[in-house]
Amino acid sequence: MSSRIVDTPDPFTVGHTGLVVLDGIGLGVADVARLADGSARPVPGTDAMKRVTQSWDAARQIAATGRVYGRSTGVGANRNEDVPTEAAAEHGLRLLRSHAGAIGEELPARQVRAMLAVRANQLLAGGAGLRPTVVTALCEALESGAYPVVNEFGSVGTGDIAALAQAGLALAGEHPWRGPDGAAAAPSGEAVPEPQPLDNNDALAFISSNALTLGQAALALHELRGLVEATQVVGALSLLAVDGSHEAYAAPVHAARPHRGSAEVARRMRRLIGAEDRPTPPLGRIQDPYGFRCLPQIHGPAQDAADALEEVIAIEINAAAENPLISPEDMAAYHHGGFYQAQLALALDHFRLALTQVARLSTSRLSTLNEPVFTRLRPFLADQEPASSGVMILEYAAGAALGDLRAFSAPASLGHAVLSRGVEEQASFASLAARQTLRVCGAYRLVVGCELVAAVRALRQRDLRPDPDLPVGRALELAEAVLAQDTADRPLTDDVTAAAALLDRFTDIWRGIEA
Repeated sequence: MSSRIVDTPDPFTVGHTGLVVLDGIGLGVADVARLADGSARPVPGTDAMKRVTQSWDAARQIAATGRVYGRSTGVGANRNEDVPTEAAAEHGLRLLRSHAGAIGEELPARQVRAMLAVRANQLLAGGAGLRPTVVTALCEALESGAYPVVNEFGSVGTGDIAALAQAGLALAGEHPWRGPDGAAAAPSGEAVPEPQPLDNNDALAFISSNALTLGQAALALHELRGLVEATQVVGALSLLAVDGSHEAYAAPVHAARPHRGSAEVARRMRRLIGAEDRPTPPLGRIQDPYGFRCLPQIHGPAQDAADALEEVIAIEINAAAENPLISPEDMAAYHHGGFYQAQLALALDHFRLALTQVARLSTSRLSTLNEPVFTRLRPFLADQEPASSGVMILEYAAGAALGDLRAFSAPASLGHAVLSRGVEEQASFASLAARQTLRVCGAYRLVVGCELVAAVRALRQRDLRPDPDLPVGRALELAEAVLAQDTADRPLTDDVTAAAALLDRFTDIWRGIEA
């Protein structure tokens, strides 16, 4: 398996359509995505910039009168080695140079810009003790679209120090930038911020963060939450294609077992398909396969896991988690372990496991759509030619993509590392969890795209058209406008690609259902 991270095409444009106020308090997952995409520009909050200035002033005073990790001492196992006053300024640059050793593929622009957005907002929380012009420089880069070259590997979930050291050296004028178009940017170019005079009071303060991991986690959650919602719309189309029962979504069922996510999924399914809260049992078969009957019980936990992950990310991207924490109120530098990302690693692992269940359920519905017992059509939704294969291959393709999902869902938090001569003897591997969650996006999208192609073909062959005023009716109209009607045996690659791209519009349909 290649280590290269697959990312969506970079949509950055210079023409921003909105503002995101960075205040160290209220940045959200969707805001990170907008800043990473270039659809909004950042504006540092006035009160937040005052906090940064107060923290910067306090940090210099504290470091001048006492021993402060990373400012007047070395780092890691060198924590007890003092830095002479006359060497303090150069110590900061040496720290950045020595730690800017990330390896592997260059990260896509969108992920690096997400890192810059998160780091700028964290600094505005006021605990880093970093010079205020660094915040301004980060915001300038986000507005222009420039981003430093950052490589993939260097973190084990206790701080993205290698990636952030690369960004820090770029801010100091010693590391390459790329422009909005991805080409190498001149150090004195308009898009690149003016070099910052980073010293011992700036270096560790800047890199003591998990901003890259958090930015990647925010981008992954933003996309995957929408895809889970779109999957429910696809599931509703499949339900109609097989004359599925509405009983599994009945309000009494979920009132009797009141898990929040499952109840909400059932409620929205009723709105999608126009079902009553207490539907009449259908004639014919007694109950549907699990792909339909257990949809609320499998989609619900994924919604809950997304909510839990978003709560963790929201706390972290608005947190002053730098070590040491500079407290201007009592003129103290607190040494701590707030950089350790156990909550994030566990929440990401949980979310991916829940997503795999949802994707697996989609392949179950795809199998049902290929079965004449449920559709009353030819096997594999084939045309009338003898022994035609129809959409048979989609089960194989979806199963292959699901295999990647299973591999990426292995819990990263099981990882372990002992580093820096044994003084850092634990690691969360939240960084790996974030990369795995990003990698899930493409495979998950293709699994559900396979189901959508089959569901639309079945509805067409059965000449079933739900009420266009219903959300599921609008979804079918969108899909029919995109997917070819030809049912002859032919390659279905382009069909699945088009269906997968359509899922974002299905997310809008799901979210358009009244709360």
